[in-house]
Amino acid sequence: MAFEPRQTSVGRNIGQAVQALFARLEQGLEAEREQLGLWVPVALGIGIAAWISLPNKLEWLAFCCSAVAITSAGCLLPLGARLRQMVVLGGLLACGGCLLIWGKAAIFGTAPLPRPIFMEVTGEVISADVVPAQQMSRVAVRPIDPSGLPALIRVNIAATDIPAELGRGAVIRFRARLMPPAPASLPGGYDFARRAYFQGIGATGRALKPIVVLQPSVEAPPLRNRLFAHILQNGEGEGAGIAAALATGDQGAITEADAEAMRRSGLAHLLSISGLHVTALIGAVVFLLMRIMALNRRAALDWPLMLIAAGGGALAGIGYTLLTGGEVPTVRSCVAALLVLGGLALGREAITLRLIAAGALLVLLLWPEALAGPSFQMSFAAVIAIVALSEHPRFRAFAAQRDEGTVKRLARSLAVLLLSGFAVELVLAPIALFHFHKAGMMGAFANLIAIPLTTFVVMPFEALALLLDLVGFGAPAWWLTGRAIDLLLWLAHSVAASPWAVATAPVVPNVVFGMMVLGGLCCLLGRSRWRWIGLAPVAAGILVIVTTSPPEILVTADGRHVAVRSAEGGMAILRERAGDYVRDMMAESAGHEGPLAAMADLPEASCSKDLCMVALTGGGRMWRLLVTRTGDLVPRETLAHDCARADIVIADRRLPPWCRPRWLKADRRLLARTGGLAIDLDDGEVRTGKVPGDTHPWIIQPSRRPARRPSNQL
Repeated sequence: MAFEPRQTSVGRNIGQAVQALFARLEQGLEAEREQLGLWVPVALGIGIAAWISLPNKLEWLAFCCSAVAITSAGCLLPLGARLRQMVVLGGLLACGGCLLIWGKAAIFGTAPLPRPIFMEVTGEVISADVVPAQQMSRVAVRPIDPSGLPALIRVNIAATDIPAELGRGAVIRFRARLMPPAPASLPGGYDFARRAYFQGIGATGRALKPIVVLQPSVEAPPLRNRLFAHILQNGEGEGAGIAAALATGDQGAITEADAEAMRRSGLAHLLSISGLHVTALIGAVVFLLMRIMALNRRAALDWPLMLIAAGGGALAGIGYTLLTGGEVPTVRSCVAALLVLGGLALGREAITLRLIAAGALLVLLLWPEALAGPSFQMSFAAVIAIVALSEHPRFRAFAAQRDEGTVKRLARSLAVLLLSGFAVELVLAPIALFHFHKAGMMGAFANLIAIPLTTFVVMPFEALALLLDLVGFGAPAWWLTGRAIDLLLWLAHSVAASPWAVATAPVVPNVVFGMMVLGGLCCLLGRSRWRWIGLAPVAAGILVIVTTSPPEILVTADGRHVAVRSAEGGMAILRERAGDYVRDMMAESAGHEGPLAAMADLPEASCSKDLCMVALTGGGRMWRLLVTRTGDLVPRETLAHDCARADIVIADRRLPPWCRPRWLKADRRLLARTGGLAIDLDDGEVRTGKVPGDTHPWIIQPSRRPARRPSNQL
């Protein structure tokens, strides 16, 4: 009996199992048929993210070929099946997204300056943006006699050195030390070089006086600049910078203390022209037009009031977007608002996830590079969270208007606003941890007061003040605006001072972040029970973030700044005179909340004028770190002895071959190839700022120079 043939074929059982699985998938996709279109921008974004993440052309081509192969495999599925449509269209969109940003980078990008140079520049001023908080102006200049310079450079000019005739269209001459746009100084840090490449900026620097105006500007300053200057001149107190940002989107007049308080309290979104500002403006215009036209009997009975009011609101929204510079959040909000107005004019429900998907698709087609920025990610994530929550049947039933008392209605409105704030904070936390290494924890409570205060008090008073300024009577309205902004700043500083205001985390790996984003989208965009599968990658990502040990050593790309984790758990920095930007960058990358001590003051450090030796623990053993402190010459005997004792040596210059530490020598030669370093001693892992073989067009490839002969001194 044991050797009798099987009654059923194994192949037949496998075929039946595959058919049953395919039927289940089709059943699940049929239940989600209304939501499948929302994944079109997601598939396009996967291709864009692949081009940004993968390092070179070979891997970009491999991704495109893989996407086409997936499309070809999808064609083998049964005709008419939804799975076939998803696989075929998803593969084509992913390939198209990769080719889209690849083509834009090749056609419209600006190559960076190969190396730092000091020279005299003559050029035409393209734009001049005043930054009062830093006592300077950022000036974009198009060189007239390029002499190897990029087509557009950006220089900072101190406020005391700016000539009166400087403006758009002026021709100026100045001396400057120009440098390539700065890449990320630390692993996972802000990469300005990538952003500058797509903005057309090939070099940055600081202009030195005298700034000679060869041809004064004959153009009037742009309306945005004039409005910015007018608000700063008439605004009340330190809140004038906030008022200018609310109207123009320019945050250059906000002090660093106020900006940091707004970030820590979760209120920074109020300073960026986005959905709140555009919606408030368009809503006010539509409301006023409807009320004014309704005063006329003939208009109220015969005219299509909603269509006319929607047209007026659309013009106001487009004008506001152009006035504020057309940043990605503003464009997204304007597109979404125009679609909403179109839906309302047609008498249809317009505020849906399809509206958000259409706006995201438009932004990605025009500015695919925006996908990698926190502005795009946070603005769309917040709106998706709010709309997905509002479309949930239970939340909609709870938030629906009903016949109840004033107290219950007010309490219900506050509960709806608080729940929406919690949903937004929950969705934005992974994005904030990935980009800024910290996330606000009390933003939902702060926004409960800040959003109504900004929407219904600050912005109306500011609009009234600007209108009254036309006849010279805006001072009282500006005083009221200043008091309202003072209340907003008091709220921001109070919340930011709480020890529970911010949660910090070290650098989040790209794979973990992408996994969490896709899982979150699955939960937010789906409607059937299958969507909760997305909780698995989200939970896995949270577990990785919580269990990831912060690095013990951080090194910037130039090797000048080094931070170590002390035995007490704090952070100490090598150079005590490092600026606030460097200190904040170091602290955020290490997931550290608090000030940085001086490395020389650590009890486990032994420092001289030129060198500093620090004893660190990690991985169950003691590590000795040697760091150079100055650019002075060090005798060979001293340096060779210290190098032999050290496990890790870090220097901002080239070290001779006879400096041989036990484990790692990170000098200028190595850092030119790796970029900044994050060293985890517990796992013996080193994260680099540059990916080996990265050939993105904004990356400057290190030049290979012949090694210098050993000398007796460094």
